[in-house]
Amino acid sequence: MREVSGKTQVVAVALVTALCMIGDSMLYVVLPLFWKEAGLTSLWEVGVLLAVNRFIRVPLGPLVGKWYERSGGRTGLILAVGLAFLTTLSYSLEGFWLWLVMRCLWGVAWTFLRLGAYSLIVSVSEGHNRGQLMGLYNGLYRLGSLGGMLVGAILASWYGLSVASIALAVPSLFAAILVFRYIRPSFTSQDQTGVNRMVTGKRMWNQGAVLMTMITALLVTMVYQGIFTSTLSRVVEVRDPFIVVGGVVLGAAVIASLVQGIRWGWEPWAAPLVGTLSDKHGRTKMFIVTLLVASFLFAALQGTTRLQGTNALVIWFAILFGIQLTATIITTVLDTLAADVAARQANSHAWMTQYSVVSDLGAALGPLLAFWLDEHVGLSVMYIGIAIVLFMLALAWLGRPKLIKMENVS
Repeated sequence: MREVSGKTQVVAVALVTALCMIGDSMLYVVLPLFWKEAGLTSLWEVGVLLAVNRFIRVPLGPLVGKWYERSGGRTGLILAVGLAFLTTLSYSLEGFWLWLVMRCLWGVAWTFLRLGAYSLIVSVSEGHNRGQLMGLYNGLYRLGSLGGMLVGAILASWYGLSVASIALAVPSLFAAILVFRYIRPSFTSQDQTGVNRMVTGKRMWNQGAVLMTMITALLVTMVYQGIFTSTLSRVVEVRDPFIVVGGVVLGAAVIASLVQGIRWGWEPWAAPLVGTLSDKHGRTKMFIVTLLVASFLFAALQGTTRLQGTNALVIWFAILFGIQLTATIITTVLDTLAADVAARQANSHAWMTQYSVVSDLGAALGPLLAFWLDEHVGLSVMYIGIAIVLFMLALAWLGRPKLIKMENVS
């Protein structure tokens, strides 16, 4: 195989991920509307099907990590592409239990895609460009979310869920071409010396800075991928069930989809820019400042919910988009910080596996916690709680340099 640059490989794995996740992204918009066409009998089944792929990823992470340590890299991505094609194609069929199995298989595919991408980025990046490459990956693969949401919704509305599923299964086949052409066969293997150092040295979870990164990943994914994403339509509904824009009446679900879709639209250029800035100006400082800004915005969102008038509505939407921007920055910088830690470990792949498992756990627990809190304490208290959590995380990261210094001394 001819030599391919690290950046080209990162772009390739990002596009592979994007092409594979089109079908999954379609479901979050289409399935709540076309659930009867899928052979489902109630809306609770929709909730189960949209959540089970996240829960299955938690125990799968270590197993997939071992696969990559033994297989080297490319085979895992090929398996993920095959599963993505199979699962997206199966959405044209009917039956809850069939769909449940297919959603679990998609969870397997996503685990292979994500761990493969993380391992590749760690292997081809250095300190001066790691942020840029991580941002490039995070930005480009979100094109799959945007495409799945828009194209999937149009095809399902015009031709039905079955036709949309069959059509969106095809792009995953092109992903296989990218894997074979641009990604080298092996990028995750560890030399035995490194593994021995890992066994005889300090265990990763006994390192204070590592533990703090894990806790941060759990809380950040719980907030952004879990609570905020799952309650966004509820937040809009509480503010205004219907909003008139240019004479068109938009419901809460449509508005929430637009707010989320705009983020996916800007991430292909915003995330690489964030990563590049973190390479130049320091990741920790950017991370702390963004956490503080996010804390203020989450508190301000509830503070402006009851205000009426056009100006108040504009301010409220500006806060929503501000929160989405902090999501882009925090996610990109945190992933890069985790990759920095991985580069210092004897077995970088084992670290990224644990980081991925913790992130998946936060994303899976977030919606459950969100709906429980919404029912028992309400959205306002929940969002004030989010603001407090993010503020406390910022304070904890302010003390991170001192923590690392103490570890080095010990």
